[in-house]
Order: sequence, then structure tokens, then C-alpha cells
Amino acid sequence: MSTISIIGAGTMATAIAGRIANAGHTVEVVNLDPAKARALADQLAAGATTGTYGAAPAGDIVILAVPYTSAAAVMADYGDALDGKVIIDITNPVAPDLSGLVTPSGSSGAQETAKGLPAGAHVVKAFNTIFGHVLAKGGRLDAFIAGDNAEAKGRVSTFLESLGLRPLDVGGLQMAQTLEALGLMMIGLAKNGAGSWDIAMHVDIG
Repeated sequence: MSTISIIGAGTMATAIAGRIANAGHTVEVVNLDPAKARALADQLAAGATTGTYGAAPAGDIVILAVPYTSAAAVMADYGDALDGKVIIDITNPVAPDLSGLVTPSGSSGAQETAKGLPAGAHVVKAFNTIFGHVLAKGGRLDAFIAGDNAEAKGRVSTFLESLGLRPLDVGGLQMAQTLEALGLMMIGLAKNGAGSWDIAMHVDIG
């Protein structure tokens, strides 16, 4: 198995890290607050390590698990340290009042994040349509991905399959706009029509 790096130590980072550790990968947790990174690594107790914030991550796949409002600053802090890495953007750039997305018209959080990365890094959108507590329960969930680099998407697909998820490619990185809108729709569905946060989007392929 391989080392997967996660930048962040919040609810989604914890859920994804748990799933990665259970799949037998090594998790490297990195956070601006080293104590939070250490706490999550200790919680995983499966050979998890911590990395130095801003330094080159150990994993070739790096999961950006911070709020969208912090993503640009994190990318700036890392700079060329992310060159050659596959960056999985899980953010949902949702307005605090859930009235819509806060990204520029015609763009997405993933596309904005990609602008701050070195040329050799590739962004793949994933995980943003799955609630953390649902992911943590286990089970084979559908994981939608979008990205412009075929090799990067292939590596992310293989990684997702190793976690027991079903990767479904929706197209180029511009499709992250649609996935982020779907993330907002899932929140609206949980709060209104479904009346429960224990939901997940599933595609029936007949």
C-alpha cells in the first residue's frame, strides 16, 4: 500500500483518514496546528504519521481537507512543495446561509485551487458529495470525480476503489462546478426533503 497525505484535521479529514487507515494505507496528517495533526494521527493508531505544514508531503496523493475559505492560503503556503502531486480537492464552496456557491461565475472551488498550484500538480475533485459521517460508516458508496489529467484521475480512481468506494468519472475539471452544486443540493436535501443527513447519492447502472 502507499502513503496518502491529508492537509486538515477536521470532520471530513477524520472520516477520510479513518477509511484510508482501514484500507491498509499509511496516513500522513498535516495541519497548521501540529497538535491537531498529532491528535488525529494518534486516533488512527495504524502507523499514521504527521508531516510538517508547508513542506513537501510524503504522499503522491494529497487530500486538501480544509474549508474552501482557507484553500488558497494553504496552496500559497505550500507553493512548489506540491509539484508533481495529485491534489484531491474535497471542498464545498457553499455560502454560510446556503444560498448558493461563493466561487466566481463560471468557475469552481477546484478550478480556483488549481490556479494556485505548480504546473506539475494536478487537481481531481472528489469526496465533496459524501457526508463525513456516512463515509465513516463504511459501505460501498459512489464517489464522483472530475479532473483534466487522465493519469491523475486514474490514480485517484484506483485509490478510491481501495477504500471500497465506486469511482464515477464525470469529466474534466470544469465539471467540478456541477459536483459542487450537487454538494449544495445534498445539504439542501438533507435539511428539507430527506429530513436526514444519513443519505448518499447513488447511480443505478442498469
